[in-house]
Amino acid sequence: MGADTGLLLDRLAALARPRGRRVVVGVAGPPGAGKTTLVEDLLRAAAARPDLAGRVAHVPMDGFHLTNAELDRLGRRDRKGAPDTFDAAAYAALLAQLRGPAREPVAAPAFDHAAGEPVPGAVTVPAGADVVLTEGNYLLLDEGDWSRVRPLLDEVWFCALDDHLRRERLVARHISAGRPPDDAHDWVHSSDEANARRVRPTSTGADLVLVDGRVVSATA
Repeated sequence: MGADTGLLLDRLAALARPRGRRVVVGVAGPPGAGKTTLVEDLLRAAAARPDLAGRVAHVPMDGFHLTNAELDRLGRRDRKGAPDTFDAAAYAALLAQLRGPAREPVAAPAFDHAAGEPVPGAVTVPAGADVVLTEGNYLLLDEGDWSRVRPLLDEVWFCALDDHLRRERLVARHISAGRPPDDAHDWVHSSDEANARRVRPTSTGADLVLVDGRVVSATA
């Protein structure tokens, strides 16, 4: 568990106080900055904490990737991971559903990194979940349908990391997913870095900023 996980759990517990609907907390940041690791740490720690156990669920933004077939049709396969290679409107619609008054189970897609494809209905947010964590690059992007996302998030936490270390982690991740090392290096320094440049300035819209898992600034 990260050094500041307890502080973040306290913040989640405060957000989860009864309000008649689910709370949705976004975790944003550039590729490789540690978003998924942070969410996984929080889910494990919340499950072991009596006031949060069974109340925290997870919906990844990556489940809203367009399929490879659709990317091929649109001519965007070589830019996979860019903002226009996701169904941002569908993602915003799901966030609105999660925040709605109905406390029914909600199905959401996930992303199969080995296959490189979204998997419809792979995630279920249970009726008893009071807090939903959702992580992705573009939660704070104020462009097109992405501009609908930020108003649907009760808070957004931004993950940052030294760029050299972040790129090293990305290369290792792509290699572990089956890319040849040279291809992984080229993809990170072209596609992933182009996306990182789009994301980095959006940190000004975050409620809390972390660097390598440690909180460096936060609103009250």
